[in-house]
Amino acid sequence: MIEELLPESVVAVEAHGDERPGGTTPYPELYPEEQALISRAVEKRRREFTVVRGCARHAMEKLGVPPQAVLPGERGAPQWPAGLIGSMTHCEGYAAAALARATDLASIGIDAEPHLPLPDNVLASVALPDEDRRLRGLAERHPGVHWDRLLFSAKESVYKAWFPLTGKWLDFSEADIDVFMDSGHATSGGLRARLLVPGPVVDGRRIGHFDGRWTVRRGLVATAVTVPHAQAAQD
Repeated sequence: MIEELLPESVVAVEAHGDERPGGTTPYPELYPEEQALISRAVEKRRREFTVVRGCARHAMEKLGVPPQAVLPGERGAPQWPAGLIGSMTHCEGYAAAALARATDLASIGIDAEPHLPLPDNVLASVALPDEDRRLRGLAERHPGVHWDRLLFSAKESVYKAWFPLTGKWLDFSEADIDVFMDSGHATSGGLRARLLVPGPVVDGRRIGHFDGRWTVRRGLVATAVTVPHAQAAQD
């Protein structure tokens, strides 16, 4: 599901429910330094932590990189092996990791959420007035999609792509996201996030917006954002 939202240069591995990451069996063992991070966590947290790292290690193998520990760095952002960039996500019954070589892309952000309405009062803290207006229009025309949850997921993906490039927090109010549908499809499409603060500098060029894709499938909404290198963006 995530893979279809990303360019060919990205390797994505996912696990649904009781599936093993990328078809591996059994679930991967944690490295000691990872185990130490969740030694007191509840079983649900331990399982999610383990499965998503299994996805990440399987993606490393596909890229020809020896599997290794994935530890959280500043603000919890995953620390990837030298030469790789990536992103991870997990929610109830789903986990995924997307990795690429740093020479192919500048940054990646992925997110998956249950395809359900956001809890009461959450949208007010997430959506800008223009976003809220656009969402209401989409909901009137296509009520089968929980657009509020899609916006939340998109903002999560934007932040995950933003932080490795800047090392700074990005508030929900600092990116204005426009969501659009593929022609003839109400369950997939694209998105553009207009940055309302100075964007990151990539290869000497300041980025003013991020682009991405979204889909609704199997009871989930998934979003992905990729930031190309400056030359690729110009091409």
